[in-house]
Amino acid sequence: MLLLNIVVLIAGFFALIKGADVFVDGSAALAKNFKIPTLIIGLTVAAMGTSAPELAVSVSAGLQGANEIAFSNVVGSNLFNLLVVLGACAVISPLPVGPVALKRDYPVSIAVTLFVLAAVGGNAILSGELFKSGMYDNVGAVTRPVAGILIAVFAAYILYLIIDAKRNPAPDDGEIAKMSNMKCFAFIVIGLVLIVVGGKAVVYAARELALAAGVSETLVGLTVVALGTSLPELVTSIVAARKGEMDLAVGNVIGSNIFNIMLILGVSASMRPIAVNAASVYDTAILAAVSILAYIFCVSRRRINRIEGAVFLAAYTAAVVFAAVR
Repeated sequence: MLLLNIVVLIAGFFALIKGADVFVDGSAALAKNFKIPTLIIGLTVAAMGTSAPELAVSVSAGLQGANEIAFSNVVGSNLFNLLVVLGACAVISPLPVGPVALKRDYPVSIAVTLFVLAAVGGNAILSGELFKSGMYDNVGAVTRPVAGILIAVFAAYILYLIIDAKRNPAPDDGEIAKMSNMKCFAFIVIGLVLIVVGGKAVVYAARELALAAGVSETLVGLTVVALGTSLPELVTSIVAARKGEMDLAVGNVIGSNIFNIMLILGVSASMRPIAVNAASVYDTAILAAVSILAYIFCVSRRRINRIEGAVFLAAYTAAVVFAAVR
């Protein structure tokens, strides 16, 4: 049974990653057929495609009552993106960070992270309940009103990006492959099916493995599931860094984190409120601190150098060890 669950988990991850890839290809080609600017495709379709695995896993987990996986998957994915993806890219080659990301996108990511921390753990922190509770006692929740705020802010953010992209159009680089509309729709449908099936398989196998190993769903969601669903971001950013496309490498991470915390948490909690335990509040606090630290690194020299990249990788290792030890 253990071997079967491992096979299901690996197959689920494969379906998620392949599904996201097919979904992005089909959506981008369809958008090009309808003369939608490439930049808008990148800001919306591509970013949603790389975040699709997290969306599938968190929504499936929420609907199945696996609240710990639903929430910790988002927090874990964002931690992985910031520390491992940016860290690995910076070690390969120092990462310059553009002024638009520093002034617009990164502050949005930090602000939303702090909002979620306040929403799920603010009362517990102020009352002292957080420090008295056991790690896996519920101390807060992502409620439907909070979910509504996240979705509304996300919609406003995307609308602003689209308006800004139209005001400052980017030239079409012609890299998006041409497809007939019928083939585009087929790719989109196949991609969505793979994403949904893969998400359910990952949640089921992860829960079974957690029970068999005697560890919490929070730890599994924060590590194994988060790593698996963040593979599209990792591959995309490392390839971009190796090709010298540094803006794409950094933008992919920041954009994905914004999608994860606003869209994925918002959609998941709007379907069923997500209870949050003390361990997840601590993890969200770590994410907020890491986000601010990474922003300071970026602002200081307008880039992340190799040493800072190595610090990011070490910090992720420490965060995982802390989560395992507790």
